[in-house]
Amino acid sequence: MKLSVLIPMYNEKNIVESTVKTLVGCLEPEFGDDFEIVFSDDGSTDGCGELVRALDLPNVRVVSYPDNRGKGSAVREGIKKCVGDVIVCTDCDLAYGTDAIINVYNRIISGGEHVIIGSRNIASDGYEGYTFLRKIMSKTYIKLVSLIAGFRYSDSQCGLKCYCIESARSIFEYCTVNGFAFDLEALLLAEKFGMRIAEIPVKIINHRESTSKVHPFRDSVKMIRDVKRMKKRIKKLKI
Repeated sequence: MKLSVLIPMYNEKNIVESTVKTLVGCLEPEFGDDFEIVFSDDGSTDGCGELVRALDLPNVRVVSYPDNRGKGSAVREGIKKCVGDVIVCTDCDLAYGTDAIINVYNRIISGGEHVIIGSRNIASDGYEGYTFLRKIMSKTYIKLVSLIAGFRYSDSQCGLKCYCIESARSIFEYCTVNGFAFDLEALLLAEKFGMRIAEIPVKIINHRESTSKVHPFRDSVKMIRDVKRMKKRIKKLKI
């Protein structure tokens, strides 16, 4: 089954070439030519999309649009262009490493689930390397959002997710959130569809706190507003 690795990207010129080389080096031995890497460029201004295109690799593509909309928009647009049977979404810094990509792929083709969620909260070392403050903030934030949304899984905000292609297209057809709450919106919709969801333990391999695009207070306030709106909208959907 063909694998699509989807990477939302915004101003990642400093790391994107290394990311491409790491992924190709990991995926070619496992999949031969039966994979693609799709970078969804969210209106970057640093030329990272052009840098990927200049590599001119047959299994690597860039999807782009001119304006910066948010990570949710980048994932939605990327999903539309993926052609694999299985889509793994991860971040450009490969925060969870490459083994995790293979693990979620193998789980979804063998386990019969529609969606696989990476979870730091079910791994004993999931938060290894986090500062104490960052760990507490992350766990508190996830718990708060889950309570507001009525979400029953342990880590809606992990950057590693895996979908069957049909499930991904069904889910993201109804997604509207552009900000960081898009992950939760997608999972709430998966539950609304009655899809089978499973979690697997993951840990952060590559830490990039100093250059993170997440602003804890500002993004938390916005996400809570988004969660309240999406919960009402999804509840009313006739699917």
